[in-house]
Amino acid sequence: MNLKELITFQTIVREGTFAKAADKLHYAQSTVTSQIQRLEKETGIKLFDRNWEAELTDAGRMFAEEVERLIAHWQYVVEQAKQLQQEEIGRIRIGGLETIFASVFPNAMRRLRAVKPGVVCDFISGNTDFLAQSVLQRELDFAVCGEPSDPGAFHFEPLYAERIAFIADRAHPLAGRSAIPLEELPDYPIAAGGPSCLYHLRLEKQWLRVAAPPRISHISPISAIPGFVAGTTLVGAVLESTPIPAALVKLDVDWGEADRTLPVGIVRLRTAEYPSANIRLMIEWIREETAIGSRPG
Repeated sequence: MNLKELITFQTIVREGTFAKAADKLHYAQSTVTSQIQRLEKETGIKLFDRNWEAELTDAGRMFAEEVERLIAHWQYVVEQAKQLQQEEIGRIRIGGLETIFASVFPNAMRRLRAVKPGVVCDFISGNTDFLAQSVLQRELDFAVCGEPSDPGAFHFEPLYAERIAFIADRAHPLAGRSAIPLEELPDYPIAAGGPSCLYHLRLEKQWLRVAAPPRISHISPISAIPGFVAGTTLVGAVLESTPIPAALVKLDVDWGEADRTLPVGIVRLRTAEYPSANIRLMIEWIREETAIGSRPG
């Protein structure tokens, strides 16, 4: 049993078929089949029920969980060895809500560059649903966003709370009023983020309590909403940290007992037990940046 065989097995499990795993690894399909046959012979375990979708046996599922941990541990050990040799290179892929890009990410990046100039970072912006899926597909090492709607596969570490806010043009009939009932907002057309945005479910729950559903224009990204609201009767639903131009105002909306806070935190895969030293550094600095007042809002 060698590492190549284990990686081939892991790739089949992730891709779903021997053919897709062969394409992913740039192997001939016969090579993939031979490696799995050797692995089954060496372990004495039948790993797959042979069919097009490469379905795992019960023993294969148990083996897959251990292989995932073993390869993660091996990658961790390699990273530590590189650190000892002062090979300060690598790439970190980080996702975040738009508002994180104003200060938190740039400050954390500057700190990383000061001590590890050879490490490259990729930063991707998106809403919580998009970022969570990117983490799940291992396209991102981690993300800073809301708690995923299906948290089973993720570890979520809260950092701070965002709040929902409503904005309007200064000439809007609601501008300047105090304690506007939340139920009154659907009297006007509303501009909000898409159905998978951080605050969508929270707002949807509130709209269920009003007699007539609001007329909603979905706009993405959220940072574009103020531009659509200016000079119109639209009411924009944004995050409180969203910058707004001087032509707009935040409305004084009375939420009553409804909760308008939304937790934002670090989202990682539960199976990512051995993050690299560079990833651990970036996570720690992002924690510090959100704690010292440079966080959004």
